[in-house]
Amino acid sequence: MLMKYPIGIQSFDRIIEDGYVYVDKTELIYRLTHESSIYFLSRPRRFGKSLLVSTLKNYYLGRKELFRGLAMERLETEWAVHPVFHVDFNGGNFVKEGVLQTMLEDCVKEWEQRYGLSANEKLDVGIRFRHVLRAAHEQTGRRAVVLIDEYDKPILDVLDVDAALEDRHRNVLKAFYSVFKAADEHLQFVLLTGVTKFSQVSVFSGFNQPKDISMDGRYETLCGITQDEIDRYFPQPIADMAADYRCTPEEMRLRLKQQYDGYHFSDRLTDVYNPFSLLNALDSRRIYDYWFRSGTPTYLIRLLNHFNENINELTGKYYRPEEFVDYKADVERPLPMIFQSGYLTIKNYNFDFNTFLLDFPNNEVKNGFLTML
Repeated sequence: MLMKYPIGIQSFDRIIEDGYVYVDKTELIYRLTHESSIYFLSRPRRFGKSLLVSTLKNYYLGRKELFRGLAMERLETEWAVHPVFHVDFNGGNFVKEGVLQTMLEDCVKEWEQRYGLSANEKLDVGIRFRHVLRAAHEQTGRRAVVLIDEYDKPILDVLDVDAALEDRHRNVLKAFYSVFKAADEHLQFVLLTGVTKFSQVSVFSGFNQPKDISMDGRYETLCGITQDEIDRYFPQPIADMAADYRCTPEEMRLRLKQQYDGYHFSDRLTDVYNPFSLLNALDSRRIYDYWFRSGTPTYLIRLLNHFNENINELTGKYYRPEEFVDYKADVERPLPMIFQSGYLTIKNYNFDFNTFLLDFPNNEVKNGFLTML
């Protein structure tokens, strides 16, 4: 049977309904949703964050039929339907004044209509959102779920371009996210995803600190594809590709590994493949730099323009977590942004000193990054 690859498709329901291959992450998702309530996850672009958000959305909407044959079907018994509030900053272009405020107001207005609330536009959008969450809880009898995809895009779009607008965006988001503290009793689950983790004193300071699972070993494979998953889902596509390359399937696996594997998101050092590049390669049966060709973020190019050192000065060295985990929007210290954007990854961990070796994850990134510079 011909395998359909969900390239560019980030909608879980469409992937399932239209018969695309889905690498089952629902056992991890079940664990995530039953351990805590407010999370933050940082992953590079095109790494499956939006698909994760979509899967969570369908799970909390109780769409049991979509999970048939997946681990979730075996684990979940209740299938409670919760009110879900999804904000996706992916599609917005936030370089113009007022775009962010308009987007949030449109979202809140739609939610107010859904729950029969009259819009009081004199109130701050965060306060109105709090009223919506309370109404949703009272009317449905279930606590609300909030999913925010690419929470940092309004800041990244103007980073190093317009400092005043960057500050305004940070303050707007801070006020909006502060609702999670005030509406805690009405919330079942909250997830914010993004590329960067901005320092604790900025965007997140208005509410209870989300649990950052970006480097949590339990969730390191929540996005991306592991070697075990490749061996389970894709043996035939790899054999077909090997025939094209006139090599053995084992040699083909090694070539794919060198090109697309090598990401590590915790000190457990579980290998994770870039899903965008891997699926593109299996679909076209050719090894190219798919992720890199899909575009380098403009914010990263702007930051690197300030960076006078050779990139080799950053690679192959051990760092303390505080040197590369939190991003403080400092053009003199691009390391956190380079790491969080996926151009460097963890390659080793020293337990004695709690330091991480950072280097390029694989050949695709190394060759593309050095060419770009």
